[in-house]
Amino acid sequence: MTIDQKQRRHLRGLAHHLKPVVMIGQHGLSDGVMTELEVALEAHELIKVRISAADRDQRKAMIGQICTRNNADFVHAIGHVAVFYRRHPKRPKIALP
Repeated sequence: MTIDQKQRRHLRGLAHHLKPVVMIGQHGLSDGVMTELEVALEAHELIKVRISAADRDQRKAMIGQICTRNNADFVHAIGHVAVFYRRHPKRPKIALP
């Protein structure tokens, strides 16, 4: 599912007060990190992730990998923090406009 601009704005507003639930450190996207991302998306639908990459290109590459491997939508990123959304298939918590 892809989200449009109106839905993206709505999700950005909801994510504003959230704290990062997953932090990606110096070892990058290991299998353990990907498992934690999967669990967090399953539980919360909308999550913030802190990505400690050396440069902007590495962060963009990691964001792309997270989206493809976890089937998540990228909402936005500011600095080292990115927001992802994946609708729960059976019990959605967030109603999109």
